[in-house]
Order: sequence, then C-alpha cells, then structure tokens
Amino acid sequence: MIKTRFAPSPTGFLHVGSLRTALYAYLYAKKHNGSFILRVEDTDRARLVEGSVEAMVRSLAWGGIDIDEGVKFDDAGDITQVGENGPYIQSERLDIYKKYMDELLEKEHAYHCFCTRERLDDLRKMQETNKMPTGYDGHCREMSKEEVQVKIDAGEKYVIRLKMPKEGVTSFDDLVRGKVEFKNELVDDQVLMKSDGFPTYHFAVVVDDHLMEITHVIRGEEWISSTPKHIMLYEMFGWDKPQFAHLSLLVNEKKAKLSKRHGDVAVEDFKEKGYLPEALINFISFLGWNPGDEREIFSLKELEKEFDFDKVAKSAAVFNREKLAWYNNEWMRKLDKDELAKKYRDYLVKPRKDIHINELTDEESQDQYATEGNSIYYTWSDKENALQVTESIESENNRKITESKYINLDKLKKILEMGMDRDTYFMAIEMNSRYLFTTQLKYEPELLVWKKSTREGSKEKLELLHAFLSNISEDDWNEKYLEENLIAWIKENEYGVGDVLWPMRTALSGRKNSPGPFEIAGVLGKGVVLERVLRGSDNIKII
Repeated sequence: MIKTRFAPSPTGFLHVGSLRTALYAYLYAKKHNGSFILRVEDTDRARLVEGSVEAMVRSLAWGGIDIDEGVKFDDAGDITQVGENGPYIQSERLDIYKKYMDELLEKEHAYHCFCTRERLDDLRKMQETNKMPTGYDGHCREMSKEEVQVKIDAGEKYVIRLKMPKEGVTSFDDLVRGKVEFKNELVDDQVLMKSDGFPTYHFAVVVDDHLMEITHVIRGEEWISSTPKHIMLYEMFGWDKPQFAHLSLLVNEKKAKLSKRHGDVAVEDFKEKGYLPEALINFISFLGWNPGDEREIFSLKELEKEFDFDKVAKSAAVFNREKLAWYNNEWMRKLDKDELAKKYRDYLVKPRKDIHINELTDEESQDQYATEGNSIYYTWSDKENALQVTESIESENNRKITESKYINLDKLKKILEMGMDRDTYFMAIEMNSRYLFTTQLKYEPELLVWKKSTREGSKEKLELLHAFLSNISEDDWNEKYLEENLIAWIKENEYGVGDVLWPMRTALSGRKNSPGPFEIAGVLGKGVVLERVLRGSDNIKII
C-alpha cells in the first residue's frame, strides 16, 4: 500500500511551501488508495515554538487535508496520536533511535567524533580560504575503540557521525527530476546523533520512514544533497528504500525565495484575511503542477483523481498573489450563495488579528479605515438568526456602545455580491463594506456635489429625494422597486440622472467609488437611507 508522510518541524506557523509539500503527499496517497501520515520532527530543540503543532494541524484541517495516521485532533479538539507505528513525535522516540544507533556503531557504519566547535570552525575557515569543498575532514574517523572509550570515560563530549563510503557513487530515480547521482567522496560524514542525545534529522527521518512503512518521500529540493546519506543508511541497515520526489522552490514575482518580508507566507495569514480554503488549495496545487489542459478550477476531491508526479515541473514555481486573488474570487462565485454567506458570517464573528492599515492596498480603503477605526464588532445571534453588528462610538466624555443592528443571511449575501465585484477576499470586502454598518459615516461635503451640478443643485436634489423616498412603503423597499420608480421619477421631472444619483450614492456610502445607489439602499433599509440622505443635504453648506 502507498504510504506518504508530511513531517514538519514545529518552529512556527505552516508555510505555504510546506502546505504544498503536504498537499502533494496527501494527493498522491489518495490517488492510489493509500494513507497519509503526519509526523512531528522536533529533535532540533533550540528552534521549537510553543503551539506550533496545534497551529500546523489546524491549518491542514482548514485546508481539508485529513490525516489517516499520526498527529491529529481528537473529537474534543485536543492533540492526539493515532496509529500502530507511534509515537509520531520524534522526541518521544529516543529509545528507538538509540537502539538503531547502537546497531550502526556495532557494524562500524558510524563513529564517535570528539572534535570541538572551535576546531570545526577553524577547519571551515581554512577550507573557505583555500577554496576547498567544505565539510568534515574525517579527523576522528579511524579512531580505535579503545581510544574512543578513554575519551568517553574522561567525560569528553561527542557526536556520532555517518561513516560514508569514499568510493563509488550513490544514485536514485527521483519522481520529479529523473536520475540523480552523487560521488560518495563528495558526501560529508553527516552528524547522526548530537551531543545532547537527540538524533539529527538525517538519522531520525530514515529510521522513522522505515518503521512507519513510508513508500514515497515527498519533500523540497533543498534535501536533494542529503538523499545519498539517507540512501546509504537504508543500505547499511538492509532496508528497502522508498521512492523520492523533490519539489522545486516557491519564489515570489521577482523570482526571489518566498519569505515573510515580501508579504504573507503562512497559511494562517491567508486564513485571517478571509481567503477560502478551497481557493488556496486549488492555487497551491498549481504551483508546479497542472492537469495538462486548460482546466484551472479543481476541488480537493477532483485533485485527488487528477494529481500525479509526471506533471510536476522541475523549475521553481512563482507564488503570484494576483493569481491567488483570481482563484479566490472564482471560488466565491462558484460556491453556493448560502454556503458562502455562512463562511463570511463565520469569518466576521471569529476573533481575528488586528488589521493594519498597510495591509489594505486600496488607498480609499485605507482612508476609510483610518476614519472609522476598527470599531465594529460582529457576533451571531441565534435569537435573531442574524449577524449582530455592534459599533463602539467615541463621545466627548466617554465611550459608549450603540444599539446593535441585525443583518440576516439574505442581506449578507447581497453585501457579498456587491463586494465581489471589487474585492477578492473577505477582509477587503469587510473593510469596503463598513459604510453599510456604521452610524458615524463621515465624508467631505464636496463629495456630494455632482461634477455637472452645484452646491445648491445637489442640496435641492437630496431634499426632493428625501421627500420622494419617504412615500415608499417598507413592503415595497427593495433594489428593483427603487430603481424602477426612482428612474421614472427622475425622467418625469426632467432631472439629470447624475444630478440625483451621484449625491444619493455618496450620501449613502460616503465614498467616491462604491456600488450603485439602489444596491446600497436595498441593503441599508428605508430608515437608514432617509437619515443619510437628510444628513447629506444638511452637510452641503451654501456659501
């Protein structure tokens, strides 16, 4: 049976590059009716970050990647380990590693090294100065057992190194890159066991992959040079080797390595901004793979059927954020409207990180956010079966809370529909939709004046508009009815369309650019519309 694994180190949030590795391993296993394992490689104790395991498992679950064996959440939401080949956390497997390290030493495939950090640093400096290949020089390689024991008895610190053959070649057939070959003489005597008794990645990964019956190792190309060391360990133990697939790097639009200083790189970042998991998974799958035709939209289940390594590219894949935005917008339109509205609701009511203005690329959005402040809070009211929107207002003397508004899912769907024409993820839609919720709408009076009109003209039209809208009943108040009757009223009175609709729209939105006035009015409701139209008229001062 095909078995693949994802084996991250718990050093922070899940990187999108790691998500791709996990995704490809998962897809390959599922395509072949195999199983997917999550193992935690935490032997590098200095780099551990508390909460990383939970964060990574949460990110995988959010993306729809189910773990068949290994570390996962139980029904109560706590981390557990499932399977017959555990423990699946390397720090809990030290006795296992010691057993196999003793076997290597007994077979003389490994040796103790007592070289100090100072000697190793001096060695590297000398090699670099003389433009020699860097690496361990085998200083302790031929030390006798008696010499070794004397040093151990004296309390000298040591590591254990792989005794790599210095003749011949080590080769393997990579599922992505084809045949790869290394001269053994150029392969370093890798440290296998550190002085603290913890194994290095290179030793633990081989022992674990063998004992957990991993058939295919899928990882980044940075591990290609380590593969001959791993293959040699398999041969020294007499174990069957897995097949290897080394994935290319992810780079940004400038072809530089994808890193935090160039923007979001953690799965959690995209989740916090309200990208859909379906979209991110779809986008990530295409970073190095494609189905060989023009199709671009795939669900996770569809990817399970289509994915294979014969269509995975060797070259670096570009993480194009505009393309990700396109995928997200496509998935927002593809999903059932009720399902999308519930996802948006869950995004709004879920506690999120503070939003920084510099994360909003649209200048107008920045201005609006700076004006309104992060003062609107969302909860879900089961009693009202609606989104409860509460706004905090700073008064002169104290901070007070307004009465809450209730937005049902139908209105939330309309807000989403309006937002999707402009924005591609939930955070942007939320920021650009806050004028629909706030009672503290602010704008410059000049914004209310149509370019072909005057202050007097715009003020008059808003007053006339207020009177006309006041006569429309609550039962008739909807986008279609408003548009038909308001346009008819404009034509009947021979008003200019822009003379009426421009000040109406800006009075309702406070924005130079926004959806149409009828859409906004339908969402806001009669009472709020009348209040804003009146306030807009009052804001136009006749000089």
